[in-house]
Amino acid sequence: MVHSLKACWRLLHAVGHALVGWWTIRFTFPSLEQAERNARVQAWSKRMLEIMGITLKVQGTPPPEGPVLLICNHLSWLDITCLHAARHVRFVSKSDVKNWPLIGTLSNGSGTLYIERERRRDALRVVHHMTEALRNGDLIGVFPEGTTSDGRGLLPFHANLLQAAISSGAPVLPAALRFADAATGETSQAPRYIDDDSLAASLWNTLRAPPLLAIVRFGEPQDPHGRERRAWAQSLHEDVQQLRRETH
Repeated sequence: MVHSLKACWRLLHAVGHALVGWWTIRFTFPSLEQAERNARVQAWSKRMLEIMGITLKVQGTPPPEGPVLLICNHLSWLDITCLHAARHVRFVSKSDVKNWPLIGTLSNGSGTLYIERERRRDALRVVHHMTEALRNGDLIGVFPEGTTSDGRGLLPFHANLLQAAISSGAPVLPAALRFADAATGETSQAPRYIDDDSLAASLWNTLRAPPLLAIVRFGEPQDPHGRERRAWAQSLHEDVQQLRRETH
């Protein structure tokens, strides 16, 4: 009963914070420089994690500036908020997100690039826009697994989006994310969102969970010159797997 009451309070607070974010994007962002928008997104994300009972723990060094292509394992609907809280980047996300009520506005405001996954040729368009953004000095983030996993292992990495780093000459920075029970340090499955999990159930499990840690571990940037994207994807898969094992 106590856990459910706490979850309800967290949910109401989180919805209120999301509405504040929506208002800020709609009515304040147009008058702000990009750097200030990025800082607002990062601060908003940190506060959202706090509201949900999640403490952010950053290991390694976040990229200080672009151009950088950040790649990370994918566990939950919470991943982007956790990574934004550690360091604001422009994520590549599935196209239907931009039409979701409230979430679409928040996603647009954070500079998301959208891909239509059901259209194979759309990856070429997205790679073109990613390449331009990287050449302009942006930080771009992708989840090369393409979908969420249960965190016990990594799904194969798709290599297509790495072409943007090769074409632009931007380094790739591997990172790993793990959710853990704050008291024990053991991996938590509360925020998981895979297969038949519903977003509502995943949200409720997260809100009812004991205090959690979101551990983001950054690796070292890798030079793209002379790389072949498929071989690089396999190598980065091993690097992210190792970073995931090193989170503590």
